[in-house]
Amino acid sequence: MDWVDYSDLAIELLEGKTVKTVERKSLVGERIILRPFSKRDLSHIQRWSTDAELRKLTGEVAPISQAESEEFYRELRRDENRIWFVIVLKKGKRVIGEAGLLRMFRPWRSTDMTIIIGERAAWRKGYGKEAARLLLSYAFEHLGFHRVSIGVVGFNKNALRFWKSLGFKKEGVERDAHFCDNKFSDGVMMSILENEYRESIENAT
Repeated sequence: MDWVDYSDLAIELLEGKTVKTVERKSLVGERIILRPFSKRDLSHIQRWSTDAELRKLTGEVAPISQAESEEFYRELRRDENRIWFVIVLKKGKRVIGEAGLLRMFRPWRSTDMTIIIGERAAWRKGYGKEAARLLLSYAFEHLGFHRVSIGVVGFNKNALRFWKSLGFKKEGVERDAHFCDNKFSDGVMMSILENEYRESIENAT
């Protein structure tokens, strides 16, 4: 995997006792690129939010308005504890989803992550797994995190299998944390540690 300089946006990360500045980069894989999110990408997430099935699977409750999308971008620019990307196909340069690290807490070397493939035509083609591996590599090998976590809606069995296949382990259950279609559903918390990540990479080769 290559890291390619993309902009002069900077984040601070803590490695031991040394604080240094690192440029945000595009993460380049075999078939996809994770490109830092820009304002022109708001139209994609706004359109994806109109997909009722996708909202259900990701725990979103309503489509995003233009004003809400612009506020999301303003918050994204201000938030030092979040790094956001769009998932772009190398062939054709089509934007198919979004991915990011959020709630980064550097003193504990811990972060959450998310992957959403918004384009239905790109579902079940392995792009999500490639994006996840790129982002995990970036989190563990480049930013120096020790723990990466994810939250999954309990009825989303495909997502639970997906994260398990990447080496994530179930940590706990938030009972009746989601309400959709007049029913409550659990939230499932999962995580992967840096040693587990390295084991998953070794097993994949």
